[in-house]
Formats: sequence, structure tokens, C-alpha cells
Amino acid sequence: MNKIIKRLLDIAISIGGIICLFPIWLPVVVLLKCTGDREIFFFQERIGFGNLPFKIWKFATMSDKQSSKQPGSLTVRNDPRVTPVGKILRSTKLNELPQIVNILKGEMSIVGPRPQMKRDFDPYTEEVKEKLATVKPGITGIASIVFRDEEKLLSETKLDVQDCYNLVIAPYKGEIEKWYVNHVSIWTDIQIILITVRAIFKPNSQLVFKIFRDLPKQDLLAEMKRVERKVAAQSRPYIEVEEPVA
Repeated sequence: MNKIIKRLLDIAISIGGIICLFPIWLPVVVLLKCTGDREIFFFQERIGFGNLPFKIWKFATMSDKQSSKQPGSLTVRNDPRVTPVGKILRSTKLNELPQIVNILKGEMSIVGPRPQMKRDFDPYTEEVKEKLATVKPGITGIASIVFRDEEKLLSETKLDVQDCYNLVIAPYKGEIEKWYVNHVSIWTDIQIILITVRAIFKPNSQLVFKIFRDLPKQDLLAEMKRVERKVAAQSRPYIEVEEPVA
């Protein structure tokens, strides 16, 4: 019954969103058509329900002409690929609005785990992957709130960006997403939507941990520093010291 109600709410909110947000859609489309690569939409393969790939819709926020300066699937602070208009869309999460199309097609939900590209999905444990296969990905979700400033962490690491994601971010994100699957309900989704709206205006808010008191917590900065020290120690060359001859 929860799944039926959730689907009906997804459709109702999506249709309402298209109507109410049309005044925002129009100027965004015009700005994108007149700036950057003049592309309006961006399509990318992500892993969704059943751990199967699908094409996600987004407003285009990056320029292909700058892709050689910062390759990879992850985005960092002041990423040269992000256009001026794209920065605004990404900071306000307006770039995610076209995913309403994915919702109407039945590929996504308003709330759920964020769908990852395969290379960012692979670091999850098998347990997490099995959990994620049982629910549709969402436009927003518990991990979207907790990892709202993921780009900042990736910008500050001494590790390779992908290594930082795989070794530091993915393990904790997997636990967060697993928590959501274990607690999924209409009431949980409503609370996540309200927290998401608040996070747009107060991005540093810790309200999510006050409302969901059993949500896993981790000091990511401290964990990143620990992993950096471990990787640095492993990369030091081993120098064999000869025993003095008696």
C-alpha cells in the first residue's frame, strides 16, 4: 500500500511542480540556450531500481569544452567544467528539476537514494547494492542532505579525487542510504522533503541528525585525514638498511 501511495504522490507532486515552477523553467531554458555550450538538457546513465541503468535528466550545467581540465564523474569546488549559470543551478539544486520526467516515467521517485554512475556505484558493498535494488532512486534523499557539501570535501583532499570518494565517501554514503531503505515510509519521505527545502536556505544545518537520531554519523574530514596518512605511509619507498659488518 505504501508503494501505491508513494507512486501517486510522486505523480501528483511532479505534475504540480511542472505547473508551479513553469515561471522558473522558462528563464532557465533561455539562459542555457544563450550561454555555455547552448545545451538545455544533460543525459547521463545512472544505476537505478533493480540495479539497472537508466538515463537521468538534468539541466546542463557543465561545458564539454572544459572537460579535459577536470576529467571524471565527480565534481569539485570551482570545477572549470561548471558554467556561470550552472553554478547557480547547482547551488540551488534547480539543475535536478528535469528529473520530474524520470519520475513520470516511473524510473525515479521524489525521495530515495541518489542514483550514481556505475563507477561511483561499484565501491558500495554488496549488502548496500542489494538494499538499493529494492527502491527507486530519488531527486532528493537522506544522502543528498548529509553530503550536500561533498564537492568541498573532494576539493580539500590530498588523495586522488576518485580514491577519496571510493575510500572515504562511498562507505559512509552507503550506510546512510541503507538506513533510508530500512526506514522508508511516507512520513520519512515527507520529513526529508521538508529538510531538503530548509537545507537550500541553510546548507550547514544539522537538522537531519536531530530529527533522525539513529542516523549514522561520521566525521568525514577526520576520516579523510586518516586515510590520507594511511595511503601516504603505504606509498613511502622501503629502504633496506644494511647490517654493519662486524
